[in-house]
Amino acid sequence: MKDILVVVDMQKDFIDGSLGTKEADKITANAAERIRAHEGEIFVTYDTHFDNYLETAEGKKLPVKHCIKGTPGWELDSRIAEALKTKKYTAVEKLTFGSTKLPGLIEELCGDEEKRITLIGLCTDICVVSNALILKANFPDSEISVDADCCAGVTPELHQSALAVMRSCQIDTV
Repeated sequence: MKDILVVVDMQKDFIDGSLGTKEADKITANAAERIRAHEGEIFVTYDTHFDNYLETAEGKKLPVKHCIKGTPGWELDSRIAEALKTKKYTAVEKLTFGSTKLPGLIEELCGDEEKRITLIGLCTDICVVSNALILKANFPDSEISVDADCCAGVTPELHQSALAVMRSCQIDTV
């Protein structure tokens, strides 16, 4: 069985940058420890936008520039980067909430082998839930879970709501 960890958008802008929250900062140490302890494959998603972000559909609904490729806010938080230093991982840039490339990359890696996929990261109610649902749709018979102590939502209430949605879609929350 392949044990896969998906680290979702643990970038500076979501932790202490333009869209940062104290909840995100608080779970970063847990996420870094989870990465260090993980023995299997790791995929790291990067929310990726460009200078024209405010002109995009997302930018019109969330008019806060963030994760602009090439800026410090696009980079991983230093605690996460340090945890990944000795790990082999696949970086996945995504232009929206969920990565449509991620399932294909996992399929390439695993083929027909059974897989256990755990997600951690930010934000539970946007990008984590989007990626979890995409993965569940692509791998309906795989064990997919979200480590709630290594995730934070835009608010604590939205974090809890997203966990409830994922549980209702047969994604385990631990």
